[in-house]
Amino acid sequence: MRCTNIRIMQTNLLWTGREYYSLENCLVHTTNNGSMIKSVIVGKYHERLYRVDYKIETNKNWETIHAQVQYQHNNHIGQLQLDGNGKGNWRMNGKPAGQFNGCIDIDIPLTPFTNTLPVNRLELGPDEARQIQVIYLDLLKQEIRPVKQKYRCLSPTLYHYENIPNDFEANIEVDDMGFVVDYPSLFTRTAKVQSDYPT
Repeated sequence: MRCTNIRIMQTNLLWTGREYYSLENCLVHTTNNGSMIKSVIVGKYHERLYRVDYKIETNKNWETIHAQVQYQHNNHIGQLQLDGNGKGNWRMNGKPAGQFNGCIDIDIPLTPFTNTLPVNRLELGPDEARQIQVIYLDLLKQEIRPVKQKYRCLSPTLYHYENIPNDFEANIEVDDMGFVVDYPSLFTRTAKVQSDYPT
């Protein structure tokens, strides 16, 4: 029996939020088997302070299989847990969540990281587009619902994103790992540190 050498890529990211006036420190561990993401966001929106701690796990195909979120918005504190099989079947806080059937990705609008999930999972070719359904976690409004989105690959580092029906769209710049560099009017990346080591 032969042992497989697993390499871990650790990426530490810092984003500044424009509209949400935030700062996020996101740590991504990527191996041959999938990725583990842990992040902290602090910010202010409409004169109210908020903090979000989230953890996301994906399989090797960048399909989300676990998400855990804790958040505080002024005096309101909440938390939730989502567990999926990577094929669009979910449980929320341990209970079946059929309302999210068909969703593969999650979207937390307070972070640009969750755009990486469909960018890496879909592996779109030049000018190829795909409509998807995601679990949308609007933590400031305390709303969780399925929504439709569309991604189009303009180049290996530029994707056109839009809500469906189309009430918002933007060209999102990413790096060669699919991590957001610039999300016009919403987020900009201010630091990235990487290390690569075997286990």
